[in-house]
Amino acid sequence: MIFWWLLLAVFAISCVLTLVLRRYALAKSLMDIPNERSSHSIPTPRGGGVAIVVAFVLALPILANLDLLSFATLYGFLGSGLIIAIIGFADDHGHIVARWRLLGHFIAAAWALFWLNGLPPMSLFDIRLDLGWFSNVLALVYLVWMLNLYNFMDGIDGLASAEAISVCLGACLIYWLNGTAELIWMPMILAASVAGFLCWNFPPARIFMGDAGSGFLGFLLGGLALQAAWVGPELFWSWMILLGVFIVDATWTLIRRFARRDKVFQAHRSHAYQYASRRFASHKVVTYGIVAINVAWLTPLAVIVAKGGLHGVVGVLLAYLPLFVLCYIFNAGALEDSSQTL
Repeated sequence: MIFWWLLLAVFAISCVLTLVLRRYALAKSLMDIPNERSSHSIPTPRGGGVAIVVAFVLALPILANLDLLSFATLYGFLGSGLIIAIIGFADDHGHIVARWRLLGHFIAAAWALFWLNGLPPMSLFDIRLDLGWFSNVLALVYLVWMLNLYNFMDGIDGLASAEAISVCLGACLIYWLNGTAELIWMPMILAASVAGFLCWNFPPARIFMGDAGSGFLGFLLGGLALQAAWVGPELFWSWMILLGVFIVDATWTLIRRFARRDKVFQAHRSHAYQYASRRFASHKVVTYGIVAINVAWLTPLAVIVAKGGLHGVVGVLLAYLPLFVLCYIFNAGALEDSSQTL
């Protein structure tokens, strides 16, 4: 019963704090001004993702004191999450050079991996892979990539919020069906904190998440997948399936832009979801569509993998195949036409 009250409190704190941050951004002129690389046409306050961070971070010590979270996990997520949020908040207020931003991301990832014990041995069909220290290098790169890809995918109203909520609830369903309820608490709290923010970010958005929120979400979701991997490798693959839309779109687009020698950290609007939003002339349609993909396609596959019906690698490949097709159809990563803005 206490947990459900906590869940309600997290939602309320996030919702109210987002309103406060919106007024603060308007007073301080912290606005996202549309340009040729924007997917919106109206100046909109930014930085509302801080509400997600505050609501989630306040709940973590309570979870630990309720014995729903180990203190090692608390220290790992709390310390790294705050580093990411502070870097993002500073970048929202004044641009930070990419190399220093990346350095901070790697420091946060190293902190998290220290407390989460890195990446556990994984299985590739019948082969057990234990790469020792190199597995931690892979985990470090993985966490930083998850952080940045989520930032890249936060480009239209409500999308990053809806993705986080649907993925977290999908993971909670898997944990419940798999008898690993001890892992449910953090995804539930994260979903509640994002839901409070979504009240103001739903299309048409009245405030944007900003780097503080998007980076924090990407990092947290990546960290939750690593936490699950220690309980069972199949749970890690399930998380990779649940996050498939963001992983495939961001990775496909990055590879095409890198091959073209574009400045990969420069703002653009050539992701599949951005082309789709212009084709359908609606952020809401694309956000709903991606949630539908998560619910109707990715979550069932993730459940099958978690229950042992498919090997994780096979499940990921099967899940990603139609997503690659969608990236091809919407021409993700192609040179963009700057003449259209929503």
